[in-house]
Amino acid sequence: MNLKLRSLVAACSLACASTSAFAGALPDSQLDNDWYQLGEQLIEQKTLQSRNTNTAKNVILFVGDGMGISTLTAARILQGQLKGDTGEEGFLSFEKFPHTALVKTYNTDQQTPDSAGTMTAMMTGVKNRAGVIGLGPMAVRGECDEDVEGNKLTSALTLAERKGKATGVVSTARITHATPAATYSVSPDRDWEDDTKLPEEGNCTDIASQLINYSEGNGIEVALGGGRRHFQSEANGGRREDTDLTEQWLDDAGDETRTYVTNKTELDNADLANTDKLLGLFTSSHMSYEADRDDAEEPSLAEMTETALDVLKKDEDGFFLMVEGGRIDHGHHAGNAYRALTDAHAFADAVQTALDNTSRDDTLIIVTADHSHVFTIAGYPKRGNPILGKVVQIDDTEATDADGLPYTTVGYMNGRGFADLETGGDDRYDTPAVSGRQDLTAIDTEGQGFHQEALVPLSSETHAGEDISVHAIGPGSHLFGGVIEQNEIFHVINEAADLDGGSY
Repeated sequence: MNLKLRSLVAACSLACASTSAFAGALPDSQLDNDWYQLGEQLIEQKTLQSRNTNTAKNVILFVGDGMGISTLTAARILQGQLKGDTGEEGFLSFEKFPHTALVKTYNTDQQTPDSAGTMTAMMTGVKNRAGVIGLGPMAVRGECDEDVEGNKLTSALTLAERKGKATGVVSTARITHATPAATYSVSPDRDWEDDTKLPEEGNCTDIASQLINYSEGNGIEVALGGGRRHFQSEANGGRREDTDLTEQWLDDAGDETRTYVTNKTELDNADLANTDKLLGLFTSSHMSYEADRDDAEEPSLAEMTETALDVLKKDEDGFFLMVEGGRIDHGHHAGNAYRALTDAHAFADAVQTALDNTSRDDTLIIVTADHSHVFTIAGYPKRGNPILGKVVQIDDTEATDADGLPYTTVGYMNGRGFADLETGGDDRYDTPAVSGRQDLTAIDTEGQGFHQEALVPLSSETHAGEDISVHAIGPGSHLFGGVIEQNEIFHVINEAADLDGGSY
């Protein structure tokens, strides 16, 4: 028997081992089966669960960008296999949360969504168009006109600030990227991250400026991530044409103690106990994939999460924190499953960090994704077969296609296609798109630089349109269940934390 299963069964209670309710109804071989007893134990545990109807003092929303169901499955298997297990029986940290639901992700104008629209839905309770941040569905992408003011939406982060709570935004992507931007900004175009792409007409403000000048409540307490180039002037190595926003942010401190950090050493040495506002911009663009991260230069997502909590928990009124695992999405766009899945592991570690540093009594933790990817698990590999490997069947023979070529368990519906590269960073554009099957016989498909095959050659792999999942624990988590629209996530947060965003 698998050691993991054996340990779970060993923990089964006496009540679980007792099968008196089914005595005579099922054969002993069934009742004594380890899987049967484990299932009985889990059902018993669920019957003892009670609803937590407390008001959520704190809310943490985790968003695994591009973390669809197939990504969860492959990530949990790889996580176990990296530890020496078969992998299939494992769980990511949040997969044992008591409440789950499936989430429909479409935008109002796209069947397969983008992150600007999906995160706007989660943060405001209103679905909108792809590429548009913080504006209702009538706003048109790229149009900075009088309709912008009339279509503005209010986010959960802003409601939290108005309630006197501390707020924070953490991401491994640029902090001005679509998902984090939807927590604090309003923009007709997700690409307006700095002032260089703003249209000459209209009065729209770039996303980085909106973060630095955010004035609701007493302002955002913590912002940690990448994207330094959108805050710095050209003279200081950035892209901005007007001014250096990091210098402005420090100059505008007033009576507050503000700390600005650009690497892990500075973050580790920051006096958080005496810091009112913390800004960390660790890279010019996106932060590194977890597989490529230099621990001396860039903090992990878990470390950024813990740091954010250290600052936010000082507020007696509670806090709202959004944490994004932004590079799961980028790994998939590159057709590079290894980096996507190991970033999902780093994301799960961050969730565990939040669990370890908060109370279930007063903190609602929600873990979800914004959309899925065209990433699939296929073939008939035997149990325990390397999830990134070639398909080996239960008779220990390597599976082949109609032309006698081996194929991998995971792959993509579209994208760059096969590449055997040992490169770092976001290399989705480094190789030409490849159409047709490749001979993988002599190729190590489990290496971190391997790019899985794709059916349809494209310059970049696309998002997918199927449902994603939401997992929740803490006050109000029982409000998740069934199949829901993505904008309902806002309404759960609003109701659970009593943010005054409407009457229920």
